[in-house]
Amino acid sequence: MSKARQSNQARKPNRVPTGTGRFFVLMSLLSLGFIAVFVRAAYLQVDKAEVLIGKSDSRSVRDKSIVTHRGRILDRNGVELAVSVPVKSVWMDVTEVMKRSPTLAENDWNKLALIAKKSAKEFKQWIVKRKGRQFVWVARHLDPSTSAVVKTLDLPGVYLRDEFRRYYPSAEITAHLVGFTDIDDKGREGLERAYDDYLSGKNGKEKVRLDLQRRVIEKQEVIEEAEKGEDLQLSIDSRIQALAYKALKTAVLKHRAKSGSLVMLDVNTGEVLALISQPAYNPNRFDSRKPNVTRNSAFVDSFEPGSTAKPFTVASALEAGVVKPDTVIDTRRIKYNGHWVKDIAYHRSLDVTGILQKSSNVGVAKLAHMMSDEEFLYSFHQVGFGTDTGSGFPGESSGLFNIRDNWSDVEKAVLAYGYGFRVTPVQLAQAYAVLGAKGIKRPLTLVKQNSTPQGEKVLSSRVSQQVINMMETVVSEEGSGKRAQVDGYRIAGKTGTARKAENGGYGDQYTVFFAGIAPVSDPKIAMVIFVDEPQSEDYYGGQVAAPVFARVAAESLRLLNVKPDRTEVIANREVKKQVRLEKANG
Repeated sequence: MSKARQSNQARKPNRVPTGTGRFFVLMSLLSLGFIAVFVRAAYLQVDKAEVLIGKSDSRSVRDKSIVTHRGRILDRNGVELAVSVPVKSVWMDVTEVMKRSPTLAENDWNKLALIAKKSAKEFKQWIVKRKGRQFVWVARHLDPSTSAVVKTLDLPGVYLRDEFRRYYPSAEITAHLVGFTDIDDKGREGLERAYDDYLSGKNGKEKVRLDLQRRVIEKQEVIEEAEKGEDLQLSIDSRIQALAYKALKTAVLKHRAKSGSLVMLDVNTGEVLALISQPAYNPNRFDSRKPNVTRNSAFVDSFEPGSTAKPFTVASALEAGVVKPDTVIDTRRIKYNGHWVKDIAYHRSLDVTGILQKSSNVGVAKLAHMMSDEEFLYSFHQVGFGTDTGSGFPGESSGLFNIRDNWSDVEKAVLAYGYGFRVTPVQLAQAYAVLGAKGIKRPLTLVKQNSTPQGEKVLSSRVSQQVINMMETVVSEEGSGKRAQVDGYRIAGKTGTARKAENGGYGDQYTVFFAGIAPVSDPKIAMVIFVDEPQSEDYYGGQVAAPVFARVAAESLRLLNVKPDRTEVIANREVKKQVRLEKANG
């Protein structure tokens, strides 16, 4: 054999013969393996599919809430007073946190501690105490920059959740009326509380698939649709509310008063157009929501109304027919049960109109004793003293009007000029609105009305108009309420200055008021201003409260497009206008 042939044979590879038994055994084993895998796969996908899908879903599929928000609160013109804004909150699965980061010493965890407003040590102890819990809030209602930091950290077991936070654009101006919600979006004060069920939305539910970081990677189905809360449109006018807020706050600060309230009603509908309490607070700040400032004094606090009650004594006397507006009464001081009743300024006699204009205690005391108890109390009961207004405002007081069966002559006398019983500012405003509405009492409402409520006739139109005409003299140059005058409009009102009861008697602190109606020819608004314990040299209702009425009424009547009715002022304006035109024309 040649060397070349031997070389070719040497390079020829050794091969397993295809016909041998080893080859068939190898191929058989490989085929069986593939068949086993195929059979197993088919078994798992057909017979065990539901079981496996269930196990997979149990690890990754969850029911997730579809978060909805509360309805808006609007003023009568559609201006937003309360809205819900989307925010992020951070929570953690403590079990997962303890499993993955037992030491909690990383810099990222220190950053999370800062977000939770805790030191690193406190935060670690805080987590350890909650060991085994799968849901714990870390921080709620984060600002966008802070939630972005949490998202960047991407810490194991720490997640963000969508929520809504209540925001109040008008802040202090409507705080006492609108109220606020807590961190869980439940109404806690004001109309947020009163209409919580109406405003609250209903969260929905959907089935989603999550990844290892609990991020939604697939939305499978909606289990329950979310329902947004209903919007609530109030009766107040935010423009009037703002100017009333400024005027009352200025007066409270100027006279260094303890507190104050202002209530304005639409005489024809019973709607509240403005309602203010001082001091105020910012409902957007949790740290300012202190109990001593969040209470709405216009609904909650009651006081002895003093001389603002005298028009109702006069109304009872007119209804009983014992006097007429020009009936003259001896107003020299008089003694009842050993107690003298007298006036600040001496008047030998006054007619009934003069009794209101000069605010005579003796005059109304004598009117009261000219009537039976039932006749005397008639107007007081009819206008609603002793019962709440039915507004539905949380915590509204009914005041105090419990008259004993066998009361003394002096008790009857002092009640005639506003002592011995208590009313709230809203009760007094509703009472004056009855006079302005020609004796019709309409339910007081904080919600905008689309039609005029029918109301109930509680006083005669004749008597109501007579009392209004008498109260107009109070705001004249000779009356105690002249500072309540409004250029171009006829105003009717009554001042009040009452000593505060203390230790079974009366001290040196005062509450002062002005209650008024405008315009006299066709009443549109009734307003009450109440100031508690003014500390300045001016402490009478005509000095402290009446100017507030003038400032607020002047602008409000213009905003409400109420036509001026003071003819002499209108005439003077026309004369001045004509003079200016003549001068301009040479």
